[in-house]
Order: sequence, then structure tokens, then C-alpha cells
Amino acid sequence: MVPEQTVPVEMVPEQTVPVSPFGRFDEHLLAGPIEAGLPTNGAVRRLDPAVGELRHRIHQLLIDELGPLLLDRSLEEDELRRRVQEQLQAALVAEQAPLSAADKAQLIQDVSDDILGYGPIERVLADDDVTEVMVNGPDDVFVERNGKLARDTAVRFLDADHVRRVIDKIVSQVGRRIDESTPMVDARLPDGSRVNAVVAPLAIGGPFLTIRKFAADPLQVEDLIRFGSLDPRSARFLQACIVGRLNVIVSGGTGTGKTTLLNVLSSFIPSDERIITVEDAKELQLHQEHVLSLESRPPNVEGRGEVTIRDLVKNTLRMRPDRIVVGECRSGEALDMLQAMNTGHDGSLTTVHANSPRDALSRLETLVLMAGFDLPIRAIREQLSSAVDLVVQLTRLSDGTRRVTHITEIQGMEGEVVTLQDIFLFDFSAGVDPEGRYLGQLQPTEVRPKFSQKLTDRGLHLGPDVFTATPRMAG
Repeated sequence: MVPEQTVPVEMVPEQTVPVSPFGRFDEHLLAGPIEAGLPTNGAVRRLDPAVGELRHRIHQLLIDELGPLLLDRSLEEDELRRRVQEQLQAALVAEQAPLSAADKAQLIQDVSDDILGYGPIERVLADDDVTEVMVNGPDDVFVERNGKLARDTAVRFLDADHVRRVIDKIVSQVGRRIDESTPMVDARLPDGSRVNAVVAPLAIGGPFLTIRKFAADPLQVEDLIRFGSLDPRSARFLQACIVGRLNVIVSGGTGTGKTTLLNVLSSFIPSDERIITVEDAKELQLHQEHVLSLESRPPNVEGRGEVTIRDLVKNTLRMRPDRIVVGECRSGEALDMLQAMNTGHDGSLTTVHANSPRDALSRLETLVLMAGFDLPIRAIREQLSSAVDLVVQLTRLSDGTRRVTHITEIQGMEGEVVTLQDIFLFDFSAGVDPEGRYLGQLQPTEVRPKFSQKLTDRGLHLGPDVFTATPRMAG
């Protein structure tokens, strides 16, 4: 008799997104003119031309005076910032310029941000409420705060060249280059934030920059429950599925929180198992004792040295994993994942871009075909139906929240069709409140999954309360 395991869901304090560390200076990147026009403290405010010229002179003076120190990676960030501030004050005294207190404060802040950080977006990146920054042009910057995306008129670059200098600085810090021959870069900042940059000739009217901030303290299942993405019953159910070594696909569109949920689900894996993660850019943060992380590598400027996700998944199978966690399947590695799931690597997890559980299966079929093998569709569907146990669907709703809308079992094949059964569904019929927030929650369909016996055999028992719908409150 296998002893019964419990699947608790405990509450923890709310997590916050940390401030991204400031970048270091790269002398050749900021050699161009720095003029007036950057806002400060959320106010769109332009300095007059005379102050702009003063700012340019002081900026160049600091480069001349502090050049070697700015490139010294061993110097502590606080010490470097202190010396920059000292030189700024000294330069202002030497210039004897009649500045108002507001102009002086703005000039100091703007020059400091350009030399020590990422210019106009430095203060946005330091905002704990900001999760994503999108630079579409010098005065066309969108910022996502608390799930809401809006244009931030308080963030402006001087011109397209100013945007390009910031991009060059960011890219150089991660050992990459961006130019006409390599006009796209997808990279990870030292703090883990994801960066995508596109320049001419691909960026029409660009350059373009997108930064998705990285949470040093990742969200836990308790946070998802508090935010309404999950409820305690569905969280308990998913935890049992992970502990019970079911193969799970997390599906959703861009920005729906797939990686966040994948990280939460992966945290349920017992600490005595050997876990290998495979990602394009490392985002997963697992705290078990036996975790190995692999990261793909793009080709160099000569087109050599590329290591794809598929290469890493194949190599993972030779590393004796108990669990394989792939950040996202987007190509032929889907075939290798399905084969791994079907050959003893139970409990594997990955994500795909799709808008429903059915679409997720169609997407996986397409990805398997990208592996280069001429497999019949029926053979692919048979692999899918036998390999994947569960699809968890995420949706970003119009109120800005990210919700799990489906938890769906893959039950097998009927003729040529893979059969699905929803176990939990989001109750959209509950409507919205006066502020437009969705009132519904994830509700069980009162259908027990076929794999319940598999969980029971592994000592995991889910009582009838998990699968009993909660009556909606009146009013």
C-alpha cells in the first residue's frame, strides 16, 4: 500500500519585482551629442537650447575625466555613481551657468542616467510596478504597469540616434553586436531581463527596443491564487499532477504568463529528483537541490556555433534526467519532447503559443512536422495523445489580468481525432464589475479525469471537493 500524500497550498507574503541593476558605461557608445529634452519625475519638460549645450559639454567632460573609471568593472556601482555625481557638481561650478533649481536637477539626472544607465528608460526600469518597456520611437514609448499597457508620455529620447546608442550599450554588455549585417538581437541582461532589439534595415522607422523585466523573487502558487489566476482547488489539482509525474503543456499567447506558471508548476517537483531545464534565455528559477540549466546559443557573425533548443533536448536525454522542463517548444524539438514523454521521462513540462487546448495540439502537430520527418498526421496525433496528459490554458483578459481559463485532459483517440475533456473552466458568465474586472473564477466541470487512478496508484488522492463546482453567490 503506497502511503497517501497530501497536496497543501499555503499562503506566503506577496512578492515584488526587483529593481533591475544599472548598466555600466561603454565609452564609444555615448560619444554622440547629448542634447536637451529628457523629462524628469514623470513631467514632460524640455530644457532651453543654452542648457542643452551645457549638458552636452558636461557630458563630454565627464567622459574625458572619468573614462578609465567608467570602464572599470571592478569598481562598485555605488562608488562609481558617487564619483560621477562629484564630477557633475564640479563641472557645474566651473561652468558658472545660471540654472534654475529644476533645470539643474534635471540636467544632473539626465546626464547620470545616460552615463550610468539606460538613459530615459532608466527610471522606468527601476519602477517595481513596471513589467515591460517597449520603445517604438524617440517619443513613442509604451510601458506595462500592473498588467496595463499604455503610452508613457513622460519617457522621451532625443532622437532615433539616442535610442540606438542605448541599444548599443545594452547589447555590448551581453557580449553581442547589432548592425546592418546582424540587425536583430534577442538577449538576456545580467539581471535576467529579456531584451529584443531591431535596427535598420529591418526596423522601418526604428530602431525598436523591447525589455521584459525579470523577477528575482519569482511568483509562487500563493501569489497566483491571490491574483485570481488560479484558485486553491485547481492549484491543489495541478500540484498533484506534477508530483504524480503527469506530462503537462502550458498553452497561451504572448505575455499571458506561461513562463511564470511553468516556474510555479516546476516548483512542485520533489527536491530529490534530477531536473534539467532547457531555454532560449534563462528565466526559470527552480530551488530544488538537483537542477541543471541549459541555454541555447545563436550563431556567430560567421553563421557558426549555433546550438538550438532541439540540440539541447537531444543532449538532455543523455544526462539521466528525472524531469525535463523546456521553456518553450517552437520548432522540431516538439518531436523529441513527445518521444521523451513516451519513453519513460514522465513528468516533463513545456509551453507552446496557442489560444486554446485544441489549438495547442494543432500547434504541436505543426512543430513536429518542422523536425523534418514526413510523419502521417495520425501517427503524430497518436504520439500526442499517448504522451501528453494535461493542457493548462492561460489567457490575458481585457481587464489586464492573466487567468488560467482551461485545465484540460488529453483522453486518447477517437478515429482520427484526439479527444479532450475539460476538468476546470473559467466562468465567463459571471460577467464584470463596474470597473470592468472579471468576476468569474476557475470552476471544476465535475468530471473526474481518467488519470485519477494513476494518481491514486502513486499515493495521491484528490477528494470529491476538488471536482465539485462552487455555487455562484447572488448579487
